[in-house]
Formats: sequence, C-alpha cells, structure tokens
Amino acid sequence: METTSSLFKSVSRRVWSPPQRPFRVCSWNREVKKGITAGTLEELKERAGQALLISKMLTLVCEEDGTEVDSDEFLIALPDNTVFMCLQPEEIWKPHPLHQRGGNKPGDSKPRTGKDIAQITFDLYRTHPKDVFGSLNVKATYQGLYSVSADFQCLGPKKFLREALKMMSTLLHAAGHLLISSAAVIRRIIQGADMLQAQNNKQIKYWE
Repeated sequence: METTSSLFKSVSRRVWSPPQRPFRVCSWNREVKKGITAGTLEELKERAGQALLISKMLTLVCEEDGTEVDSDEFLIALPDNTVFMCLQPEEIWKPHPLHQRGGNKPGDSKPRTGKDIAQITFDLYRTHPKDVFGSLNVKATYQGLYSVSADFQCLGPKKFLREALKMMSTLLHAAGHLLISSAAVIRRIIQGADMLQAQNNKQIKYWE
C-alpha cells in the first residue's frame, strides 16, 4: 500500500511539475556566473549550489537590487534569465561597483557610436483636474537644427459637450441648406420640363 502511495505521489509530481525556466546565478563577488534551469525555488537553490560548488544553505537575492527570493510565487513573477546572487550565511549583498560610481549598468559603460538624426518628444498633461482627456504636446527635432511642435489640447466634460453640440448644430445647419438647395434645383428642373412639354404641345397644335 505504501509503495502504491509513493508511486502515485511520484507520478503526480512529475505530471504537475512546473515548467523549467532559464535563470542565471552568480557568487557574492560576481566572479563566477552560471546559467541553470529550474521550476521551483527549491530546485533553483539546489542547482545553484551545484553550479557554484556551494554546499551550505543558500539565500537567493536579485543581483540588481538585493531583493530576497523566498517564495515560489515571487519566483514565478520574475522574468526569464533573471540574475540571482547566491549568498552563504556570512555573505551579504553589495551593489555593483559601476552602479556606485556612475549610476550606470555594466552594459551602459560602452560609448555610443553614430549621430542622432531625429528626436521626438511626447508630453501628456492636464490643464485642469476635471479634464476628461489629457492634452498632448508633440515636439520633433531634426539633426538638432529644425524643430516642429504641435499642441493637442483636450477639454473638460462641459466644454467637450458644448463643442460637440456646436459641431452637431453646424452639421445640421449645413445639411438643411443642402436639402433646401437640392429641393430648389429639383423644382426648377421639373418646371423646365413642364414648360418644354407645353411648348411642344403648342407646336403640335399649330401644325395641325
């Protein structure tokens, strides 16, 4: 009976095991870095210790800011290829030296090459707290010499409704003028056709 129960637990664990995800781990001084895969926090600690040759109990923290990873839920929320630092009981997390000196990440120390061609800036703001939509300011600069800006201002609820009613009134007014003009043109066409028909009838009677 115990053998069947243990077999069932083993099979269920394999069936319901979380997917393997890629992560990166490093030592406390960032000198040793390894890539591993794991599905749970327990697996991650075990494989990180094997990769870094650490036999003591590990504490995993995010290499970027030192946040401790202490649950599977938090691990699932982190993206793939997250870098973790493995700390032993006597070790502590320290920020990267490049972060302390210049506030830049290691990959940002490489100088940029080339020249900027154009730059576009979007600025979303509100002129009044009751505005339904924010106003948008767009500014484009080409090679640092020519710049063009446009300001799209949105209105509050009352002003928005007022402008919508004004636009609707203008459209209805234009539609009314169009209908009146169309009716006048149609009336003239009908009158012209009647006059032409009357002239034709007179000519026929004259020749008779």
